[in-house]
Amino acid sequence: MTEERKPIVQRLRWGEDILALTVFFLLAFLPTFETISRLFGGSGVPSSPVLVQHMTLWIGFVGAVLATRQNKLLALTTKPLFQADEDFHFGRWIAKNISFIVIVSLMWGSWSLFKVEFQYPVDIAPNIPRWFAQMIMPVGFTLMAIQVFYSSFNNRMLRSSMLMMAILWMFIAFSDAFNENSFILFIGCTAILISLYYGAPIFVGLGGIAGLMFWSEYIPVAAIPAEAYRIVVSPSLPTIPLFTLAGYILAESGSSQRMFKVFRVLFGWIPGGTPIVIVFLCGFFTALTGGSGVTILALGGLLYPLLRKEGYNELFSLGLITVAGSLGLLFPPSLPAILFGVTAGVSVKDIFIAGFIPGIILVLAVASWAIFQEKSQNRETQPLKMKNIGDALWEAKWEMLIPFLVLLGIFGGFTTLVETAALMVFYTFIIEVFVYKDLKMGEFPRIVLSCATLIGGVLIILGVAMGLTSYLVDAQIPSLLLDWVKSTISSKFIFLFMLNILLLAVGCLMDIFSAIIVIVPLIMPLGIHFGVDPVHLGIIFIANLELGFLTPPVGINLFLSAYRFNKDMPTIYKATLPFFLIRFVVVLLITYVPIISLGLLN
Repeated sequence: MTEERKPIVQRLRWGEDILALTVFFLLAFLPTFETISRLFGGSGVPSSPVLVQHMTLWIGFVGAVLATRQNKLLALTTKPLFQADEDFHFGRWIAKNISFIVIVSLMWGSWSLFKVEFQYPVDIAPNIPRWFAQMIMPVGFTLMAIQVFYSSFNNRMLRSSMLMMAILWMFIAFSDAFNENSFILFIGCTAILISLYYGAPIFVGLGGIAGLMFWSEYIPVAAIPAEAYRIVVSPSLPTIPLFTLAGYILAESGSSQRMFKVFRVLFGWIPGGTPIVIVFLCGFFTALTGGSGVTILALGGLLYPLLRKEGYNELFSLGLITVAGSLGLLFPPSLPAILFGVTAGVSVKDIFIAGFIPGIILVLAVASWAIFQEKSQNRETQPLKMKNIGDALWEAKWEMLIPFLVLLGIFGGFTTLVETAALMVFYTFIIEVFVYKDLKMGEFPRIVLSCATLIGGVLIILGVAMGLTSYLVDAQIPSLLLDWVKSTISSKFIFLFMLNILLLAVGCLMDIFSAIIVIVPLIMPLGIHFGVDPVHLGIIFIANLELGFLTPPVGINLFLSAYRFNKDMPTIYKATLPFFLIRFVVVLLITYVPIISLGLLN
């Protein structure tokens, strides 16, 4: 980077950070203000829910820009792609070029959508046209393309090759003569899959394949940004960034130590008490943050040394933390459960009620294995003392209230799901900054920007995955799949078993958010055909994907654990195998005994 360009880049990055902080503040403030106004008989802000939905779009794209800048876009590999390599690597060169081409194509489609909206304006709120809200999409993709272009190579020849490849693709894309050429479609899809293998972001793979499919059908690439806009401004989707921010605040504070003490005095008298504490603590954090990877990265440094210090062997310690990191996705306020409800058109409240007992069974199954392992160790247990319980609960009282406040907001009818999430952001901020004083005001911008970076990586995947889903629906893939299954499978139980296997594979290869967007529209008609309750199907789906995170060879939690603890993959496979088998049995139980999920609803 030249000296002349540095001040410009620094000002641009400063502007991106300020924009992310501002949008996140408004995203949390408006629903909170709406709740307080309603309690005091006020009218609130006109069109507040719609504004909040569109702020989710903004935080998603600003976060994606931050993730691109920091090389933290979600990918199948852990080595950052958008950086200058010391030695030329052909596979990474392909991945960088394909990423640039896809981002430029999405940028072009976003600008095309923006121009149409600008010509035919529609207001989403008083004096706020929809094109103003959608403007962040082309601007975001443009900033991402610039970042990829300048970060990928230091060599001017290699950088020029990116432009040449992009121009070549634009020539092909705008020439109608090539659309029906199946060879180009095959080459394009193959190049995208190769680029994913060498580190291209997941959204590039989904968006690139969707773009190729639309192009082959003479449909403008603007269809992808249009679908991205439609899913990202869904009414319940603002809960994802809001609950995640609340979880980030907790993870950055001393709340994990306080809650660990609570669970320690509650379960320390049981053989295997410390592992049981870890199971409950990880489940609690995963439910709040919505991502099992966040739990492993945030709590692994605290929990792994603790287990090793108490004499637990390396494999057991690694396996327990890796597996416990994916517990909790069936409990409120689980973000995958919310997103499944939005995508499938199922009540989110029903999903939470139905997931309670299966979630408890999964937790108890892992805890029971820990107790079984403990029998051969003869470690000292801590006596159960009411005074110790009272002291620990009193010290962590403000954090232990969080699940009850969330449940009260969701099921009590006092606030909407989005309002509950916004209130939790301010609640966690107040207790960690002003009550416990674990965090300083100066640390908060860093936490918000870290959260925005993660959210951007997730929401950009959701958006482009919705574009791929739209193509699959337009191509009648769900109908064709349903017809094939009807003619091939006659038994509901065989269908459910095949569904288990499919979802395990999906959980290996895709993150849970894009999997929900792409796969749910395909399996919902099949479930209805075989008489599977949609709510039960949701529990099956989430429980299977939880397990998919742990499925060798490419389950995402396996990679995160190897990265966090600096271990090789075979060690992680061996450590998690016993826990995987236990959870697989529980998932089969949840699948074939629907009363476990539907009992509380009925």
